[in-house]
Amino acid sequence: MAGSSEQARHWRYAELPGVDLLRAHYISKTFVRHTHEHFVIAAIAEGVDVFHHGGAEQHAGPGTVALINPDTMHTGRAGVPEGWRYGVVYPSPDLVAAIAAETTNVRGTPGFVRPVLEDPYAVTLVHRVLRAAEEGNALAADTLLRVAATRLLRLNGGPVPQRAVRTAGARVAARARDVLQERLADPPSLERLAADLGVGPFALLRAFRDAYGMPPHTWLTDARVRAARRLLDAGAAPAEAAVAVGFTDQPHLNRHFARIVGVPPGAYQRERKNVQDGESALLVPSGVWQNRRHPQT
Repeated sequence: MAGSSEQARHWRYAELPGVDLLRAHYISKTFVRHTHEHFVIAAIAEGVDVFHHGGAEQHAGPGTVALINPDTMHTGRAGVPEGWRYGVVYPSPDLVAAIAAETTNVRGTPGFVRPVLEDPYAVTLVHRVLRAAEEGNALAADTLLRVAATRLLRLNGGPVPQRAVRTAGARVAARARDVLQERLADPPSLERLAADLGVGPFALLRAFRDAYGMPPHTWLTDARVRAARRLLDAGAAPAEAAVAVGFTDQPHLNRHFARIVGVPPGAYQRERKNVQDGESALLVPSGVWQNRRHPQT
């Protein structure tokens, strides 16, 4: 790993609907506070991934799996100078719920209890899922994904507590979130938002942090990137998606997109197009805008 450049590939395999895939080697990459709509199952092959989760820093090294439930705030950075190399599958909540219902005794909404699990065999399974997807082996990819998810749920699964809006502060935070979601491209100032909700700016800031683990402006950026992903998946050009969700321009989208998704929007969208067109996929540098094809890595 020492001396090599950062590389990443974020893609989908048509035979695994509802699942995103990532294979990456990051050295200086820093993921800002963000969430995912899907589960994160990240199998560490080399190095150390450090991420903030649940109010503390977590360290995932070789032979461990980082496990993050949907809509859970977290970050990411290297814990050693050589960075970390990992493979990640992002299964949808519906898929994980279906697997849990068929193969485990987990009741309620299934999720993972601990954010880091030491299990070299699960690490191997995740990387085999990625390899099968790269090779176009649908039977193996689907089978191995279900085996890996079942194993992780049996070792580290449980019902996810449902976030209940009980306190006045939590209700205000939920209302503020709804306003920001409706006004992604034209959000109010913190002062205006607070006034419209009948509270002070700092009271709103504290309530929002307590409810969602990040301030409103950080949540807004995360929501904009989510919306941009949906537009890119639907075929919108990155520049169009940037403006539609409220970013100033395409470079503004590029910067935030790469710090949350792990690859630039152009590379992200090209992989979606590859799924539709049946083209061979490529591993591209993770932190720069790409406008040309690269040799297979």
